Amino acid sequence: MKVLVVDAGGRGNAIAHAFSRSRNVKEVYVAPGNGGSLLFEKCRLAELDGKRIPSIRAVDEIVKFAVKKEVDIAYIGPEEPLSLGLVDRLEEAGIPAVGPKKEATILEASKCWAKDFMRRIGVPIPDYWNFDDPDEAKAFVRDYYASNPGKNLVVKADGLAAGKGVFVCDSVEEALMAVDEIMVKKRFGRAGDRIEIEERLYGIEVAFTALSDGKHVVPFGHAKDYKRAFDPDDIEGMRKFYMGYFGKYITPEEARRLYEKGMLINPNTGGMGAVSPHPAVNEEIEKRIMEMVVEPIIRKFRELEGKEFKGVLYPVIMLVEEEGEVVPKVLEINVRDCDPGAEAKLPRLESDILELSWAVVEQSLDEVEVRFSEKHAVAVCAVSGPMVGREGFKPGYPSDHYTNQPIRGIESVRDAVIYANGIAKTDGGFETTGGRVLTLTALGESVEEAKQKVYSEMEKITFPGMRYRKTIGLDVPE
Repeated sequence: MKVLVVDAGGRGNAIAHAFSRSRNVKEVYVAPGNGGSLLFEKCRLAELDGKRIPSIRAVDEIVKFAVKKEVDIAYIGPEEPLSLGLVDRLEEAGIPAVGPKKEATILEASKCWAKDFMRRIGVPIPDYWNFDDPDEAKAFVRDYYASNPGKNLVVKADGLAAGKGVFVCDSVEEALMAVDEIMVKKRFGRAGDRIEIEERLYGIEVAFTALSDGKHVVPFGHAKDYKRAFDPDDIEGMRKFYMGYFGKYITPEEARRLYEKGMLINPNTGGMGAVSPHPAVNEEIEKRIMEMVVEPIIRKFRELEGKEFKGVLYPVIMLVEEEGEVVPKVLEINVRDCDPGAEAKLPRLESDILELSWAVVEQSLDEVEVRFSEKHAVAVCAVSGPMVGREGFKPGYPSDHYTNQPIRGIESVRDAVIYANGIAKTDGGFETTGGRVLTLTALGESVEEAKQKVYSEMEKITFPGMRYRKTIGLDVPE
């Protein structure tokens, strides 16, 4: 069979790699893919009339390609093409697709709507408040911190912001800055027309995924995701980012003072690494998440909204202890697989992803088994860090960064899998094209073994400005 994977980054390459391991798959096309999509057997970049598919938003071109190549099934990775109705268009053209239709993407496309929906159906969530006026939001922030000493807030852009529109705050100043960045400076465009402000929970965060065919839902693995850009004690890294982000020089001493006050930002990213399975999730916790979160969302979405959700549901869970019990509270819902959680999770997948995909399409998930290896996986992302160039100093991912930097050492990696997030193939090898550049994943009998393997392999790779966290796989505050 011929499979089309729609994605541009590491998650898409992990999905393509999983399909390539199926004996029933002949070819895997990745649209638009990147230079790393060529690293796996059976995988190739999708081309239409001799030209690469330009982006994940090129819905017309993607559909035309799928029809022309007589693709048997498509699997959509990111949220943006889903929200543009790609699944609807593919199905209209006779191409089965794994992913929710446009109407069902509201679960991720609006954090405000999703929280209102979950509150209505009784899914555990933190206290939250929605705003469409920045002045009202700032007034609320000031009042909240004045009335709730010792508590903190999380500020989120309502719409799609590629995983970057979330500010986990440690102070009133940081929360006010977050409102400003999202609603006034419009760092995330129209996604920041509204914001959701919620109580910051303290517990264990879980990237939990499930497969749904609209009628049945089954667990699809989980990961511990590391979202903060810098290791908790990397004050110098945060200092450089602060200077580049705000265009203001601060001394190491000033940076330390800001750090001690909780005002030296360690921004959230799309993900700096992951561990799978999540060390804190056992069978009992998994069952609780399914019964209290996943199953009600899928069932009530169909019963109350009249919409079927088919694809990967990814609720971000915070496990908190209340009255001696562990309660899974939902921080947000995503309508696609996690990233970089997928890069840690999917190498462990033993079930045939093609079989699972057909079960989603044919609504027969109750007839298949989802199996993962008992091994542990650690995935570490290398990103474009701070650099001085022709355009001056850039702080690096998740803010402005330089690209087109030559990458060395990819061919030397032996004991880990390379999932490219943002690289291009050149005549001389590979070069960077984005903020997250590549993710290395290693498997081991323990987290420690996998961690030692992946960091040993990462040392073989270099590119100007390269940066990666050293604490992936450790129990550190996020």
